[in-house]
Amino acid sequence: MRRSRTTPDAAAVPDEAVVRNLPEPLSLRRMIGPGVVAVGIGMAAGEIILWPYLTAIGGLGLLWLAFTTLAVQFVINMEIERYTLATGQTVVAGFSRWWRGWGILICLAGAFQYVWPGWATSGSTVFTFLVGGGDPVWITVASLVIVGVLLSVSKVIYNTVERVELVKVGLTLFFLLVVVIFVISLGTWGDGAKATVTEFGQIPQGITFTLLLSAIGAAGAGGVHNLVLSNWIRDKRYGMGAHVPRLISPITGQEEAAGTDRYAMALDDENLGRWKVWWKRANAEHLVTFVAVCFVTITIMCLLAYETLFGRDDLKSDASFLRIEADILADQVGPWLKLLFLAVAAVSLWAAAMGLLDVIGRVASDFLRRNYLSTSARWTESRIYLVVVWAEIVLGSLILLAGFTQPLGLLIVSTCAASVVTLLYSILLIRLNTRDLPAQIRMGGWRLGGMIAAIAFYGFFAVAMVVTQLQKL
Repeated sequence: MRRSRTTPDAAAVPDEAVVRNLPEPLSLRRMIGPGVVAVGIGMAAGEIILWPYLTAIGGLGLLWLAFTTLAVQFVINMEIERYTLATGQTVVAGFSRWWRGWGILICLAGAFQYVWPGWATSGSTVFTFLVGGGDPVWITVASLVIVGVLLSVSKVIYNTVERVELVKVGLTLFFLLVVVIFVISLGTWGDGAKATVTEFGQIPQGITFTLLLSAIGAAGAGGVHNLVLSNWIRDKRYGMGAHVPRLISPITGQEEAAGTDRYAMALDDENLGRWKVWWKRANAEHLVTFVAVCFVTITIMCLLAYETLFGRDDLKSDASFLRIEADILADQVGPWLKLLFLAVAAVSLWAAAMGLLDVIGRVASDFLRRNYLSTSARWTESRIYLVVVWAEIVLGSLILLAGFTQPLGLLIVSTCAASVVTLLYSILLIRLNTRDLPAQIRMGGWRLGGMIAAIAFYGFFAVAMVVTQLQKL
């Protein structure tokens, strides 16, 4: 046996961690999935509603902000993946090792962020445009129940969510190709490129900081949505996550996810060599499936809104601008494109609603099982997951039935909350990945600088929003 030149760093391995070898890296093809799920869920409120709406009222001068947000999120997301790759534990569980209050705050923030059914309501509203009528409230309630049933009967819940989001991403990319061919002019492409360069750092007149904070919270992913990358890569068998059982429905499966497991790799040459391959491929997977797809989607949807809506004075601050956009597409190209646009938008928003229910279910069940119910035979992680998912469905339905039915308003509340949550856990991630991981694999260099920039980025817009709101009092 070859002798290792590197010995384990005992100080970096907590007492409760179990030392195991890092599994052999999966091929890049087999690793594809978590980034698609993240972009599938994220490719909805921001890409279909918020960013196109901002473009419709303010032009293309904010594309720079969308691209900057995606770059910042790439750095944050990979630090979330780093910890789970190295330990098999979610970052929320990692935060909770210091103080349970962090997990409680994140779970409460996630519940607040996603209890407002803005995505599902938006999908139902677009569906009424597609079919020519209907009550969005009851359509939303029905869609939430259907999503809950699908999650409840899925043998491997991650696999179901991944398949749904893959279909959604495929349909969306097909639609984007169609509008590039039939709708967006060369002049609009030129305007977009020019605005991105010449208006960098500028905020168009009439765009509030509340809308900006909402938009950056909906560009790609945002808030608790990003944190669940830990759970998804673990279920995809990334790194040390391969040692942790996956989340299985208690109705159709038997395997039980274990929120208490935390592993540490032996820091020898073989494991560190595998780590470099895992880290390189994880970055490549996320860069291609998440960042690139989000970049293309936001760009084309904003260019489409600019081509069809910019300069009109009949746009309202609700989802009705999508109906106007669809009618313009019908006039310019044909009724078939209107139907395709509305169908893709409705499916995308409903698929996002499914993913977001999965998000809060995973975060809450992992935290509660690990910290309060680890010895319970009844309250397994999968059972807690289903209780949380159905509680979100009931609460969301009650909110709608109580009269809070404005899709854009619901989305703004959710996405502003997402930006504030992202600011909080970005600070925690620096501590987690610099002090709780061995020196050979911890965060450092430009990644650490990127995280500091991310904190400054989200902090600036959060403070700016608060100051502008206080000035109105």
